[in-house]
Amino acid sequence: MLNSFLLLAEAIVYFSVMVTLFRFRKRIGLGVFICALGVMHFLETYLASVFYVALPFGMVSPGSAVLFSGKLVMLLLLYMKEDAATVRQPIYGLLLGNAVMIGLVLLLRLHAIAPLPDGRLPDIGFIDEMGWLMVWGTTLLFVDAILIILLYEKLGRVLRKARFARILICVACVLTFDQAGFFTALHFVAGAPIAVFFGGWFAKMAAALTFSAMLVAYLKWFEVRDVQMPRGLTDIFETLTYRERYEALVEHVGRDGLTGLLHRGRFDADGEAAVQSSLRTARPLSLLIVDVDHFKSINDRFGHAEGDKVLKAVATVLCEAAGAEDQVFRIGGEEFAILSSRPHSVARLFGESVRTALKASAATSRFELTVSAGVSTVSETTQCLADLFALADQRLYKAKSTGRDRVVGEPGGHEADADIAWTRSAQI
Repeated sequence: MLNSFLLLAEAIVYFSVMVTLFRFRKRIGLGVFICALGVMHFLETYLASVFYVALPFGMVSPGSAVLFSGKLVMLLLLYMKEDAATVRQPIYGLLLGNAVMIGLVLLLRLHAIAPLPDGRLPDIGFIDEMGWLMVWGTTLLFVDAILIILLYEKLGRVLRKARFARILICVACVLTFDQAGFFTALHFVAGAPIAVFFGGWFAKMAAALTFSAMLVAYLKWFEVRDVQMPRGLTDIFETLTYRERYEALVEHVGRDGLTGLLHRGRFDADGEAAVQSSLRTARPLSLLIVDVDHFKSINDRFGHAEGDKVLKAVATVLCEAAGAEDQVFRIGGEEFAILSSRPHSVARLFGESVRTALKASAATSRFELTVSAGVSTVSETTQCLADLFALADQRLYKAKSTGRDRVVGEPGGHEADADIAWTRSAQI
């Protein structure tokens, strides 16, 4: 039990020191962080070859389970917050440094060595052995860095909002690969038993969980989310960085600055494309225009800062109510739009659920907030976004003029026909 607590303490100390250096990189320079990673590399390899402790599930080396796992997480942090060109620097530096070390050891062997006064002689064989282990470990690290970036990128498509799961899966998978690779060398060079492999794997999985949790906490509380442009496209690291940063930039520029929703420009572009797709595939597409009732009075009574909070709260409720295929936009001051892949009758019910959810929201209850909405659906008479928008806007105006706090979407003949056609196709 004591060994387990000590390993956890070592992980916390390592992570705390390294992220502190990273956090102040703009003041003291990123080189301090990178040099610290490099200095720890020798200790990791030395401990992984000779220093083990007993745990209930096997033999574990702090160098492999704690220090190496921590370094891999630090490289992922470096990639996430800086760029790929920066990630390359410590990895290439370690590779070249190991090569120089082996070359110097080969030259040192040629010396006529004089014994120390107490008769001791240097263990050149151990240094030689360590050198080859470090080269193998650094080569694995190079592959590990590529793999963890590839996984991080791939998982971003399905786990972009689940940051902890995304990081944990990346780190756990790559540490499993690394454990198999490094143990193979360790077994043949140092005669490590198979218990070292299983013990080390279990310890690395625990380290992956611990470091991932700490990394997510650090990113949430200490690092500001920003979008940086890439520096070039010369190798796999930079290619991956370019794609990740480019996608983030495209996503960023299409958003409303206050609410984070898609803005009017995206509505015009995505909406027209969605209408044409609906006509081509005969899939239903409805538009809801939602307007906050008496919003000016909220600004007048409580101030514009409170008004902004109300708009953010409305945006949050709309996003929570929307389905996975729906798109939510802010298209005006207090006016929002939702493009929904629902037939007209279902879209009207959806509008009612949105209206009810906004009235019941704790974030807006003290303002006695209500909204009005107009609903329209792609049909024979609405074959472009402008037509769809004009009809929904007309129905929104009717909701406003007949008392507010209501959803208007009485289907015309063609919308009713579209509902019937969609129902029949769904049954088939």
